[in-house]
Amino acid sequence: MTGASRTASCACGALVARTRGEPDGVAACNCTQCQRRTGSVFGVNAYFSSGQVHIEGESKAFERRSQRGRRVTFHFCPSCGTSVYFTGEFAADIVGVPVGCFADPDFPPPERAVWTGTRHGWVEFPAQCELFEEQKG
Repeated sequence: MTGASRTASCACGALVARTRGEPDGVAACNCTQCQRRTGSVFGVNAYFSSGQVHIEGESKAFERRSQRGRRVTFHFCPSCGTSVYFTGEFAADIVGVPVGCFADPDFPPPERAVWTGTRHGWVEFPAQCELFEEQKG
């Protein structure tokens, strides 16, 4: 791995995702499944090529179908329950990492927001953020 490195981790520090280089993209997801998964009103995820991500620690997996019916596997810490990374059928060579796991206020903002049809009315995104009623692709 080359380039700038960042570390994402669970709340207890037992599961870590180390990334190298900038993400391929950052997106906010307003789907009801992400609302339930995160316990927040949306999830913000950074997407990296699998070669940019090194996982350390043990994880448990939770698999579900996306709103488009594609399989997504979330990996979370078996001790504290934090979801630290995920993979999916939508892009086999991509690893998603929830931006909050980096705990970095300088992390790049989302470039797009998807599933805005289920966005809470008071949620606003930066002006440069593209909004999509559903997920692209």
